[in-house]
Amino acid sequence: MSRYEVLKHEDTYTLYTLTDAETDSSVTVCPERGAIATGCRLFGTELFYLDRETFLDPEANVRGGNPVLFPICGQLEDGRYEWEGAAYSMRNHGVARNRPWETVSTSADGEASVTVRLRSDEGTRAEYPFDFELLFTFALKDGRLHIRQTYKNLSERPMPYYAGFHPYFKSDSKRIPFRTDATRYLDYNDHVVKPVPADGSIDLNGLKESVALLDARERRIAFPGPDGITIEMSYSDAFKYVVLWQVNGKPFVCVEPWMALTGELNRNDELPMLEAGPSAELELTIGCRRD
Repeated sequence: MSRYEVLKHEDTYTLYTLTDAETDSSVTVCPERGAIATGCRLFGTELFYLDRETFLDPEANVRGGNPVLFPICGQLEDGRYEWEGAAYSMRNHGVARNRPWETVSTSADGEASVTVRLRSDEGTRAEYPFDFELLFTFALKDGRLHIRQTYKNLSERPMPYYAGFHPYFKSDSKRIPFRTDATRYLDYNDHVVKPVPADGSIDLNGLKESVALLDARERRIAFPGPDGITIEMSYSDAFKYVVLWQVNGKPFVCVEPWMALTGELNRNDELPMLEAGPSAELELTIGCRRD
């Protein structure tokens, strides 16, 4: 048996499960459901929460796994924005997470990986008037999940975008000690900027809205996961913020790397732009360890 394998199988949708036999790790990706990674089992421990009912319902936003956010993270004011004198409506978190992606290739050579692609079409242009191509490779290697991302602007003018991810991590506690060098966070429940406590613990209990870590210099964060492990995430410099969110009574916390804060396409204060022609190459890595 090879160390790395890619299994294609069916569960309402076509799934690809990446396996690493030496580390007892596996990652499952569903291209049809917005290229979501539904499971991430590293060193024998499943990290992701998944509400299977929402996954199986093609009309529902999947609650769980690791949804892909593009071309925006979060919400827009009244679900609308203006660009070049025209008004558009766009759903929360953009156009990518609710559309089927195309499977480009798989590989078990030195890692287990699947590469998927999303291209703009008439439907995306109705919400977001740009031509684009996203090419993501989900790769499992040495017990770590790497998500290598290529964002291409196929339009003839600069394209605004602030991408991100929305991973749901299993957790029974909502008071989490985060290891980060961020010193402040924005609490969207009262719109107050607050200091991160000295011990790093941010209490999400009872909060309806999210909070956003504001000024981290290092693009990494660590926090307790299930079964006594520590989850570690690292990400490209473009992901300036990490958003924390929970739902009361649900056994998860979301720890979300974002390129800009919610509503940025309405404000245009620090709106990232991708020039026509060049592509942006970004990466997110999820790993874990036992202290």
